[in-house]
Amino acid sequence: MTLSTPHPSRTARRASAAALALAACLSATPAVAASHTTPKNTAPGLDRYYHQHLAWGSCATGPDDTTGHDLDKAGVQCADATVPLDYAHPTGRTITVAVSRLRATDTRHRIGAILLNNGGPGGTAVESPPHIREAMKGVGARYDIVGFDPRFVGRSTPLDCQWSTSMFFRSAGPDRAGFDRQIAFQKGLADKCRATNADVLPYVTTRNTARDMDVIRGALGERKISYLGYSYGSYLGTVYSQMFPGRYDRMVLDGVLDADDYGPLLMRDSVGENEQALVAWADWAAARHDTYRLGRTRTRVLATVDRVAKAAARKPLTLGTGADTFRIDYSHVPLLLFMSLADDQDATRAELGETVSVLSEAAKGHSTTVSPGLVEALRFILTGAGSQTGSVQAAILCGDRAAPRDPETYWRDIERDRAAHPLFAPMTDNILPCAFWDRPVEQPTRVERDAPALLVAATGDPRTTYRGTLKLHARLPGSRLITLPGARRHALYGEYGNACVDDRVNRYLATGKLPTQDLTCTK
Repeated sequence: MTLSTPHPSRTARRASAAALALAACLSATPAVAASHTTPKNTAPGLDRYYHQHLAWGSCATGPDDTTGHDLDKAGVQCADATVPLDYAHPTGRTITVAVSRLRATDTRHRIGAILLNNGGPGGTAVESPPHIREAMKGVGARYDIVGFDPRFVGRSTPLDCQWSTSMFFRSAGPDRAGFDRQIAFQKGLADKCRATNADVLPYVTTRNTARDMDVIRGALGERKISYLGYSYGSYLGTVYSQMFPGRYDRMVLDGVLDADDYGPLLMRDSVGENEQALVAWADWAAARHDTYRLGRTRTRVLATVDRVAKAAARKPLTLGTGADTFRIDYSHVPLLLFMSLADDQDATRAELGETVSVLSEAAKGHSTTVSPGLVEALRFILTGAGSQTGSVQAAILCGDRAAPRDPETYWRDIERDRAAHPLFAPMTDNILPCAFWDRPVEQPTRVERDAPALLVAATGDPRTTYRGTLKLHARLPGSRLITLPGARRHALYGEYGNACVDDRVNRYLATGKLPTQDLTCTK
């Protein structure tokens, strides 16, 4: 959900996901001797992974691979790193992790390599190095910028549950009958995933991705590696800092998620922030009534949203015509809204305005024309077009932390929270396939040691709340925090266009020195 649910039209971009990419041979600075790149406390048999040769080459996998060809043109090269499926048995089955690298061009002042993660869980980052180099401005030339698709994501060894839907998040709707349908739906997803991937599901975890990151560090010949992680990537970075202390240099965590908040039920923590974001969007839409026809006041815009939700609860809404005809019901409407609330910039708010305008016309029984962006979103929600994305996201969430297994627990939570949050609580409290998943094989990572990271957060972040950021900041007393008050945006650096945030992050990446105190930027 890229800790947020990625908007399908941005599945390959940086946030939530993200943007992705790579590069060429080892840097001009001498690689660290192999004996220094293999951890001393790892299981026997891992040396061959840490010492492997990465065969850098073209990123294009075929003539139709537009992303790969664009990476090639940008000077990025790609390779596959081999890692064990199960780190406890490194001589057993192996899988591949796709890696990309854009080499440092200022080799005289090279700092090292920086590894990227765009969130998700299940987001790709192979295509990200060109975008991140641009965000890093002058300091970007001093780094090898390395993207990777985590195990079973994107170009890495795939996992696909062959679901008929790409997105497992749903709303339970207004009554018990709807919730009972969700129980059957979510159990069916879990059963199908287990039937098709039972041999690998126990190893689709954040802790194993962190182990893969350290193998990549070793294969690159780096004694230490820097890291930039957005959203879920902030949790991944925290896990890496706890599992591999002393093996990272500069660490930037943006859209910060507290380790204790991460898990299958993480969206519950942000229900209030998402409703506040919806209210802020309603103000924006009311000022543009002549464009979207949703109401001239916040109250009337929100009443339009409520009317749409109630109409979808009575009977499915028909959107579009011809080949692009879709039917959505009460279980889909909150998700369609939620997907556009992680950004308060005009372009994203306009997308939501167009979506609600179409929903409003459909709720009146009128025929509608669906934009290409909304078509893509609807296909993502209603079909298996992105089944691999949804499958991996579920596998990571369910494999990292156990969820309650009794359906009645979810129903009680929905009923308790419905009055305060009638639109979003039936979705954020709803049962997930994790309720029917096998138990995780490892305990969640505990934050027990300090990590001198730079944290970046907006006070109105609708995905990873500012409350959670402050909790992680307190757990990591050596960290420093850059705050952007008033922004309702998930992930800032290189994305939001705030010069203060970008300059402060780049100063840290250039010098390696954290600010002496926490900083506040202005919107």
